[in-house]
Amino acid sequence: MTFVVEVRFKGNRKGYFSWPTEDPTSLRLDDPVIVEVERGQDCGRVTAVGDLAAKKCERCGDCGLSPHPPLHNVERGSEGVRQRVIRRATEGDLRVEGELRRTEDDVRRKVRDRVRHHNLPMKVSDAEWQWDRRKLTIYFTAEQRVDFRALVRDLAGLFRTRIELRQIGARDEAKRLDGIGRCGRQLCIASWLPEGRPVSLSLAKDQGLSLNPTQISGPCGRLLCCLHYEHDFYVQQRKRFPKEGKVVRTPEGLERVLAIDIFRERVTLRAEDGSTRVLPLEQIQT
Repeated sequence: MTFVVEVRFKGNRKGYFSWPTEDPTSLRLDDPVIVEVERGQDCGRVTAVGDLAAKKCERCGDCGLSPHPPLHNVERGSEGVRQRVIRRATEGDLRVEGELRRTEDDVRRKVRDRVRHHNLPMKVSDAEWQWDRRKLTIYFTAEQRVDFRALVRDLAGLFRTRIELRQIGARDEAKRLDGIGRCGRQLCIASWLPEGRPVSLSLAKDQGLSLNPTQISGPCGRLLCCLHYEHDFYVQQRKRFPKEGKVVRTPEGLERVLAIDIFRERVTLRAEDGSTRVLPLEQIQT
């Protein structure tokens, strides 16, 4: 029987692999494993097994096999997940991985030197060795498409391995590098948020927040992911209130809405004589 396993690698990168066994609990969360990848092997840690991993795999389209067939405890699971978990990682395997991680800072510096030498408009964010050293992936950001063919040949000669340059966005960079947000906590995109959703200024406007991008942006320079969290609540609550600028009827006559407070359920009004006052929502007839 084949089960699906979710494995995470450096920089919150994840993949889904088959695990042929009669007992899905034989692999536990955070177990280090050696997995089969394109042209070699890699080392990662288990983050989900069994039905949970299968459901997450079905929602994921990164491998190009979506929509996935049902993978819940059935032999045909291998149809959707072509690569497999080879074995648990040994202490020796983990030492090799640790040595590779320690060399990646030096690799990144060398790559940046070569980028400056080729005068390319790109910023190198991270470098990641595959566990068997058969591939070196360089992550970079750029404002436009970059012709890096000459750079790839240069790096292949320098590191004597297959080179992959992968352009990522600002949110993906924050996910890989991690950090602390404006709230003082770990970045959501690097801790628990599966993937970043597009965020627009309209979300901030609906919530009555500042429309100055510098005040509602995260370390990545993009609008805060958390603007999505309470947006549905604001939209639903505002439907109960009159819009700002609308003239409403109160016991004192016709007055214009200046502002609303959805949490205290109060409305600020201005009368024809210019005076203002605050009324509970229930006392206003729209």
